[in-house]
Amino acid sequence: MSTAEEVVADYLTLGLRMDRLIDGYVDCWFGDPALAARVAAEPVHDPATLARQAGELLDRLPGADLHTDRRRFLTAQVRAVHCAARRAAGEPIGFLDEVRTYFDVEIGLGDPERYAAVHEAIGALLPGSGTLMERVEKFYARNVVPPDRLGPAVRAVTDALRERARPLLGLPTAERVEIEVVRDRPWNAFNRYHGGFRSTVTLNETAGRTIAVLPLMSTHEAYPGHHVEHCLKEAGLVQQRGWDEHRIALVNTPQCLMAEGTAEHGAPALLGPGWGRWTSELLADQGVTVEGELVEQLVALVNQLMPARQDAAILLHDRGMPADDVVAYLHQWLLLPWDRAEQIVTFLVDPLWRAYSTTYVEGARLVGSWLAARPTEVPLIKRYRTLLTEQALPGQLHDDIIAEPADPVPMAS
Repeated sequence: MSTAEEVVADYLTLGLRMDRLIDGYVDCWFGDPALAARVAAEPVHDPATLARQAGELLDRLPGADLHTDRRRFLTAQVRAVHCAARRAAGEPIGFLDEVRTYFDVEIGLGDPERYAAVHEAIGALLPGSGTLMERVEKFYARNVVPPDRLGPAVRAVTDALRERARPLLGLPTAERVEIEVVRDRPWNAFNRYHGGFRSTVTLNETAGRTIAVLPLMSTHEAYPGHHVEHCLKEAGLVQQRGWDEHRIALVNTPQCLMAEGTAEHGAPALLGPGWGRWTSELLADQGVTVEGELVEQLVALVNQLMPARQDAAILLHDRGMPADDVVAYLHQWLLLPWDRAEQIVTFLVDPLWRAYSTTYVEGARLVGSWLAARPTEVPLIKRYRTLLTEQALPGQLHDDIIAEPADPVPMAS
C-alpha cells in the first residue's frame, strides 16, 4: 500500500514534469523548492512516459492510505493529467471526451435563439442610432478606463474589496496582492499566487476597454476570487490538514474549473446587487467615470452570451468548422469586434488552452446553480466561503444540487 506522502509526492512531481513539457501547465506552485529544483534538473520527459507515469499513479490511488476526499480529488486530477499527456503523445481523443475527462462536465452547443433574445434585451438597454454592434462599441468607448489610470483604479477597487472581504472571510493577516500593468498580452488579467498568502495580479493595459473590468476583474482575480481561495486553502488544507496536493494548481483539471467558476461569482457573493453604483462612486475619486448601474445591467446580459465562446470550441474541434467561420460566429453572437473574435480563436487553437473556455462557462453555471440551491437560512457569502476553503469537484456540486430542497433562494439575496 502506498502512503499518502508517497502518492502526493508523485502527483506533485508529475505536475511539475508536465509543466516542463507543456509550458504553462502549472498555474500555481508553492511547494518544496528542492523538489522543483530536482525536476528542473531532469531531462524533459516525453509525453508517452508521462502518460505511463500518470496511469501507474491512477492504479495506485485506490489502495493508497488516503482520506476518501483526498483520494477522490487526486483521482480526478490525475485522470485529467493522464488525458493531457496522452494527447501530447499524439493519441487521438475526441474533443468532447477530452473536456469530459479534464473537467468532469458534459458540454453541448448553446441556443442561437436565446442569444438573439439577449441581443434584443441589450438593444433595449442601449437605445440610439446605429447597429447593435455600433451601440455596444459606443458604450465601451464611454466607459473605457485609460491605460494610465488602470493600475491605480484597480488598486483602489481591490483595496476596498479587501476591507470588505477580511471580516467576512477570515483572511490571514499577512495576505497581500501586488498589481502590475503590462502591455501586448492576449488576456485581460492573470493571478499568480506565490504562496505565503501573496499574489501578483497582472493586468493587460488594454483591459480597461472591457465593460467588466471593474470591479469584476478585482473580484475574480483577488477578493474574493483566486487570491482568497489560494490563501484560505493554504491556511486550511495545506498548513492545518497537511494536504500538500494543494500546493500545486494544474490547468485543464477539475480543480481549475472549480476555481474559475468560483471566481466568476465573486462580485455577487461579496458585493451583491448594486456593485455597479458602488464602483462608480469609488472610481470617481480616481478621476475615472464609469456608468456603473448601466454596466451592471449590461454585464448581466453579456454573461448570458458567454456560452457562445464554448460553442466556438465545439464548432472548431468537434464539428470541424473552419476558423474564419468560427470568428464570424463569435463576432455575431458575442458582439465582439472582429479582431477580438480572432484573438479568441487563436486561443482556441492553442493545444493548452483549446478547452479552457469550459472552465468559465460550465464552471460559472455549476457554481451559480449550487449557490442558488442553498437552504434559505444560509447566507450567500457563507455558502460561497465553503468553495474557498474546502476542496470540491464538479460531480460533488452536481450531486448537492440534486439533493437540495426544491425551494432555492435567489442569487441576489
